[in-house]
Amino acid sequence: MPAIPSLGGLRGRGNGRTRVEPPIPVPLSAYVVDCAIYVDGKRLPGRWTHGEAIKEVRRRHEGFVWIGLHEPDGQQIQGIAEMYGLHELAVEDAVQAHQRPKLERYDDTLFMVLKTLRYVEHESPTTANEIVETGELMAFLGLDFIITVRHGAHSGLARLRQDLDENPETLKPGPAAVLHAITDHVVDHYLEVTSAIEDDIEEMETRVFAPRTMVSAEQIYLMKREVLELRRAVLPLATPVRRLAEGFTRLVPDEVRSYFRDVDDHLITVSERVANFDELLTTLVDATVAKISLQQNTDMRKITAWAAIITVPTMIAGIYGMNFDSMPELHWRFGYPMVLIVILSICLLLYRIFRKNKWL
Repeated sequence: MPAIPSLGGLRGRGNGRTRVEPPIPVPLSAYVVDCAIYVDGKRLPGRWTHGEAIKEVRRRHEGFVWIGLHEPDGQQIQGIAEMYGLHELAVEDAVQAHQRPKLERYDDTLFMVLKTLRYVEHESPTTANEIVETGELMAFLGLDFIITVRHGAHSGLARLRQDLDENPETLKPGPAAVLHAITDHVVDHYLEVTSAIEDDIEEMETRVFAPRTMVSAEQIYLMKREVLELRRAVLPLATPVRRLAEGFTRLVPDEVRSYFRDVDDHLITVSERVANFDELLTTLVDATVAKISLQQNTDMRKITAWAAIITVPTMIAGIYGMNFDSMPELHWRFGYPMVLIVILSICLLLYRIFRKNKWL
């Protein structure tokens, strides 16, 4: 039986020319991780499309929709954007990713960007090429919906959604409660990542100050680069979280704003850790450079000491190698052994002096 060609590769003939059919576009359902309706904090049974879900909520005049998307493109998300009234600039940011953490308001919709972090396991911080992996998480918040768009393999929300489904009281305040849960989830991961990095920096610090161990400055600069990536994810998020805690929008009720204050406190803790990391790594760089300079000075002193010792026989041999007829020691019977004794004595004396001064 002949193989059946794929739909994207069918060929037809018209007027003697080969025509390639365009590939069938990927449906939005391929990018939808989950779509659910929540009423009074409880998830309604059944499977819903994004259109059916928002119609059901607005027919009931209660509840909200939570849609989770994973790396959609502009064509797939366009249907949701039109039905839910999402601003085109926010939609463009959600599709393209690579955004700084921020909070923007478009009419009756909020758009929030968060950076997600994952600690990359490794044997030693002095040999690792990557320590922190980043992703992105965007959220569209409306009166009766929240749409999350994530980029990256490690930023999944399935476990968080399951925990919220098992605790309906948490979701009673509406979609703002989901936004708080997501933000708190992300910041909690910040704490875990910074704790792991703190252990790595302590290990690196121990190696830098331990005797007879060398840590290259390149590895410390690599750690500084990872801390810089961490700083770019953490510090810009402080302003959006504080604005949500201070009543930036009516989409976040008072009972949820108080929880954002707790998230803000955790974020301050993370920011202080990151600042301390940067200062400590700068100190380690200075210590490493000083240690390298000290080792180079030690090596130079050893080279100088041995050069001084070797100079003695070289100088004496040079003097007695001159071609003069009238040199008093040339015809003396004990001249040769006496010269050797003098050379060895001077060399031993210099060696003891250099050893006493710890040059050798």
